[in-house]
Amino acid sequence: MNFDGLDPGMEPGMEASMDPWLNSVLLQGVELNPDGLTVAVPESVHMMEGMFSELHSVHAEVGVPVTATPFDLQEELLWMGNHRGHGMSFFGPKMSRYSSFQAHSTDDIRQIQSMETGILFLSKSNLKCQTRGGLVMFDYLMEEGADMHSLLMTENNTMLMGGLQNYVLEFDLNTVQQTQKFTVEAPGVAIMRQSNRFLFCGNTSGKVSLCDLRTFKLEHEFDAFSGSLSDFDVHGNLLAACGFSSRGMNELACDRFLMVFDLRMMRAVTPLQVHVDPLFLHFIPTYTSRLATISQTGQCQFCEPTGLANLADVFHVNTVGQLLMSFDVSSSKQALAFGDPGGGVHLWSDAPEVSYNVYSRESEFAMPCLVDSLPQLDWSRDLLPLSLIPMPFTSSEPLLSDWVTTQATPSPRRAPPVDPEILRTMKTVGFIGYAPNPRTPPRNQVPYKIKEVELDFDNYNQGVPESPIGRDEEPHLYMVPTKYRKVTIKYSKLGLEDFDFKHYNRTLFAGLEPHIPNAYCNCMIQVKIGNVWCCISCLACELGFLFHMLHLSRGDPCQASNFLRAFRTIPEASALGLILADSDEQTGKARLGRLIQSWNRFILTQLHQETQEQEGPQAYRGTSRESVIGSICLEQSTQAWCENCEKYQPTVQTRNIRCLPLPSAAFLMYCEVNSVKEAEFWKAQAEYAFIKAKKKEEIEPPKPKEPPQPHEEELANTEGLTFDTRVEDLRHIWIPLTLKMSISKSQGLEISSWPEGEEVKDTEDSTEEAEGASLYDLVVTVPHVLDARTGGNLVAHIKVGETYHIRKEGVTHQQWYLFNDFLTEPIDKAEAAQFDVNWKLPAILYYAKRNYHSKYDLHIKNPIKASVLLTESSLARKQRKSHATFIPLMVSEMHQAGDLVGLDAEFVTLNQEEAELHSDGTKSTIKPSQMSVARITCVRGQGPNDGVPFIDDYISTQEQVVDYLTQYSGIKPGDLDAKISSKHLTTLKSTYLKLRFLIDTGVRFVGHGLQKDFRVGLTFVLKDQVVDTVYLFHMPRKRIISLRFLAWYFLDLNIQGETHDSIEDARTALALYRKYLELSRGGGNYEVRKVLKGLYEKGRKLDWKVPDCDTDGQGSPKIFPSVKGL
Repeated sequence: MNFDGLDPGMEPGMEASMDPWLNSVLLQGVELNPDGLTVAVPESVHMMEGMFSELHSVHAEVGVPVTATPFDLQEELLWMGNHRGHGMSFFGPKMSRYSSFQAHSTDDIRQIQSMETGILFLSKSNLKCQTRGGLVMFDYLMEEGADMHSLLMTENNTMLMGGLQNYVLEFDLNTVQQTQKFTVEAPGVAIMRQSNRFLFCGNTSGKVSLCDLRTFKLEHEFDAFSGSLSDFDVHGNLLAACGFSSRGMNELACDRFLMVFDLRMMRAVTPLQVHVDPLFLHFIPTYTSRLATISQTGQCQFCEPTGLANLADVFHVNTVGQLLMSFDVSSSKQALAFGDPGGGVHLWSDAPEVSYNVYSRESEFAMPCLVDSLPQLDWSRDLLPLSLIPMPFTSSEPLLSDWVTTQATPSPRRAPPVDPEILRTMKTVGFIGYAPNPRTPPRNQVPYKIKEVELDFDNYNQGVPESPIGRDEEPHLYMVPTKYRKVTIKYSKLGLEDFDFKHYNRTLFAGLEPHIPNAYCNCMIQVKIGNVWCCISCLACELGFLFHMLHLSRGDPCQASNFLRAFRTIPEASALGLILADSDEQTGKARLGRLIQSWNRFILTQLHQETQEQEGPQAYRGTSRESVIGSICLEQSTQAWCENCEKYQPTVQTRNIRCLPLPSAAFLMYCEVNSVKEAEFWKAQAEYAFIKAKKKEEIEPPKPKEPPQPHEEELANTEGLTFDTRVEDLRHIWIPLTLKMSISKSQGLEISSWPEGEEVKDTEDSTEEAEGASLYDLVVTVPHVLDARTGGNLVAHIKVGETYHIRKEGVTHQQWYLFNDFLTEPIDKAEAAQFDVNWKLPAILYYAKRNYHSKYDLHIKNPIKASVLLTESSLARKQRKSHATFIPLMVSEMHQAGDLVGLDAEFVTLNQEEAELHSDGTKSTIKPSQMSVARITCVRGQGPNDGVPFIDDYISTQEQVVDYLTQYSGIKPGDLDAKISSKHLTTLKSTYLKLRFLIDTGVRFVGHGLQKDFRVGLTFVLKDQVVDTVYLFHMPRKRIISLRFLAWYFLDLNIQGETHDSIEDARTALALYRKYLELSRGGGNYEVRKVLKGLYEKGRKLDWKVPDCDTDGQGSPKIFPSVKGL
């Protein structure tokens, strides 16, 4: 390494840099080596095994005192820090110089600590981290007035720093920031040690404090010396200390008694008398718990902490000066290091071959500079190339080796694309990505033949907002367009509160959140909106509830948690393999195309059984005309008895269709691509259809563009999009947008493609209808998107008709939309039928009979009646009337629109949150915890029974609960079990019907945090019907205040003492709302803002904690007399 310019003391003219105050007598008998300044022990010196003796000595900077000499805990290095802020390291037992650099410009180095990645240098007011070669990693400046003396590494890359001030700092090495500041008594902390039980802090007043490892709270204190503390060390259950005692007026004398304390009994044992004046002390636990005590003059003595010191165990360190400045013991207990005021570093060992650590890693060294020389030419060889002889260039003619500029221009080969598996598993920290090596390509090899995958996909980027998983990507790395990729939610401290769903959906159609287990069926749920609404059985009802929620939502995403919860509890669904594990869904192991087909068959069959329809749905597999006919008109071979032959003969039976699918007015085609042969078939058919359309365009002249219809103008104005299908857009399209199906006189099924938009001719109308001809339009396509990075996903292309457009947006037109979980946007009809099998495979095609809406009543009916709020029986076997906590509504108490209802819900956890901790200390949520509603309470908000609950339902669950959250929910194990519960236990459907009736009635719900409760597991409620006290008493850009603190501040109530009670919380929310109305009527918005300002000031003073006080019976709302009599 080149050490020039780092320090004048390292230059050859070393004698001139010596301090003028250095006494020449100190250097008598010292032999200086100008190359390395190393004084080696003569070879004649014999080292005795087990006895410590000097192995090497090095003079770093002559005349500059050495202040720290620690051993490196990872490598075979000995570090040195001196009074001028210079750091230096020596390698191995021979102490060859390894690195040298300036750690601080002026202050002395007070402590050095080694880490895996670098070295920490602590000075008076500065902490610097540098690599072992001297590169600066960070430089942290302390507060003004800081006087740091010690640092201590703790777990999780954190450390403590203390000094002669009234605080100790906790420092995070990942974020290079101060995390906590602990207050300590004067005169501060000068020495810190650590054991598995305590943090030990020694100060200059002679005391040693024992603090808690986590909270730094003082647990015990030893008064070791009356004067000052010099050093102490901890090993096992013993603490040994050395220091100074007071002698007369302000005089200190070195105490030759070592104070020893037993950490089990927390008391002092017999002091240990030594024969030297101890300045440093360290345990060396090799065979026994030996203590090494070092005096100021360089005398060292070994002794047992529980025995007597032997004068024969004393040896002397030859120092350049009068005092020793530093002392350290290696982690292997084989080496000792001393630093003196003359700049000398002394290495002592008990063996000639010493190792500083038990397991040390190899140190990195600079490569030597190799200078190549010209090869020797052997003129005796006939084939010696003459080009090896350098010749001067004198001619002006160009040489044959001079290439033209175009050929000589460097053209580097473009790097191959990154492996998708690496991109899928990559975690980003700052601007650097980390991913495990999949080891698929050969190491350090690049193929010369690069696959032609650099296609231009910019035409897919139509301004669609990217999911957080796909931001900051280069478009050419992926074939999948942005809007088709799997969308994910980026969670923050507030969960989903600050996530902008409007960024992904600018329509009024509601999306579905994808983080719930088995959310792969979101696309088919969107397809079936409006097809089911009943109140007969569980799954159909949950699906109807979900559709009603999606219908009421104005573009906000909804959760299908209740429906999927009911879906998971059906044994047939699990037996058919429709319940996915989280690992299969995340890694992409599941075959989503076949899975969604099986899911659709199961749901249709289940709905048919539950709604007791006369004829079930018809689902046919295949995509071509022959496959459709073959699926409907099945042929099977059976054994039949022949009377002529008098034996069984094989016969072929064919099923002839009598009528087309009329009851459902639609049919589905399952067309998953499972093999390379099927993929090639789709490619060939699409290429043939494209060539045919291109020839047709060349032959036929282009039609004049028709003026836009009123509904098309309205679509362009509302969405800002206009679609004009070109021939180029018909690539990868061959499925017909309209099919004509008819039954011939011979009972044969005929299927043919039909021009889109054209009706059956009037002249053939009677004949066609007589033959059963019908037109079926393509209304839904469900593709399986292949994406190696995310494991793939399912989306849906849905043609929304006029009826639903009028209902949602108030316009009369038809439009195709892409539904990708919570991402929704309009698309062209050509894109809906476009399947590029390289990344987009067809899974389900849905054809519906033209104009079938006119034959059915599509108005939404609400079958829920007021009887759901009347008395009902409990599922719990042990529930008695004496345990009732509510009074059901009477007929005369039925709510009207605008009535107040206090509401509170409690939840339990079904799956814990999945999060990952980054190397910089930040935590990101990968998958949120799955919550399930466990208790719902509704309280009367007016009338003679104001404050009396009329609903207090505990929701029975068949799924395993991993955390009852008893401290926050009040739910205890067994409360949801029908066999042992004493609560009013009911089903989720029963409680949902009650809430749905109240919502449809138009009541106003009052509660604390209702917005989150409704989103997680209840239902969708219009904002006008929700009064959330969280936002009533909240200032912009300020923290959200708990219900307990609001009740204490405004109502003088102490609630939620041990656990939460939903009845208590609902009543408190009603009282807070009335308090808010009182403030608003008294002084308007000005008075409310003034009160809120005082609320936040009070909260900051109390750290938002309710003070402990005697409630005198006012600590919680009183139980109403009407409830006492239940």
